[in-house]
Amino acid sequence: IVALISLSFGGAVGLMFLMLGCALPQYNQYWPLFVLFFYILSPIPYCIARRLVDDTDATSNACKELAIFLTTGIVVSAFGLPIVFARAQLIYWGACALVLTGNTVIFATILGFFLVFGSNDDFSWQQW
Repeated sequence: IVALISLSFGGAVGLMFLMLGCALPQYNQYWPLFVLFFYILSPIPYCIARRLVDDTDATSNACKELAIFLTTGIVVSAFGLPIVFARAQLIYWGACALVLTGNTVIFATILGFFLVFGSNDDFSWQQW
């Protein structure tokens, strides 16, 4: 239960940094909220690959490698988007720093979720 509370606290802190980067009166631009799409998309390739791949094989698997590659591309894009917005002067650099801090916390929380809850696989698609 401590892990669940820690992960939820990390998610709340990360979203707080994202909202501060958008809603503080000196910034007042909501363009950085587009990184929410990256938060939603980032675990999807790995979750799909985990369902398709048999983990008994000790060698590298192309499906799992592709999922890690796509996830890495999504994470890098989430860090690049606020920088592009700041360079295009759509948002201020202070807002960019807050969003990048929020990205770091959120992606660390997502990674922590997979490390804590990813080992036991009690979920079955037959339940649906």
